[in-house]
Amino acid sequence: MTDKGLTKKDETLVELLMRTGQSKNMAKTLVYLRKKEETTSVEIESATGLRQPEVSIAMQDLRRRKWVSKRDIKKEGKGRPVHSNKLAISFEKIVETIEAEEKKKIVAIESNIKQLKEIAK
Repeated sequence: MTDKGLTKKDETLVELLMRTGQSKNMAKTLVYLRKKEETTSVEIESATGLRQPEVSIAMQDLRRRKWVSKRDIKKEGKGRPVHSNKLAISFEKIVETIEAEEKKKIVAIESNIKQLKEIAK
């Protein structure tokens, strides 16, 4: 079953991102943000089926990686401030970053295996 805001293609992207070590919540948030010029956490929650704390943690991770930027939206009256979120860099650049990270892992694994073989002789 797909979430209401994510297509089959989006769900496939989420799965592929998760295989690179991204959390499910971060992957869903990232894939949804890819489709929108700008959006709020409430919209992300509704479209992805994630709960508010899950979206908040994913957004913190995405901002820490400088993949997402946040903007305060002026709001009438009292209550919590509303923030608008959007990708700070293109989704393609994010994929390139993940690709570089994955290639580093491959090199480290190959180096480890080589050392194991040498020491095991």
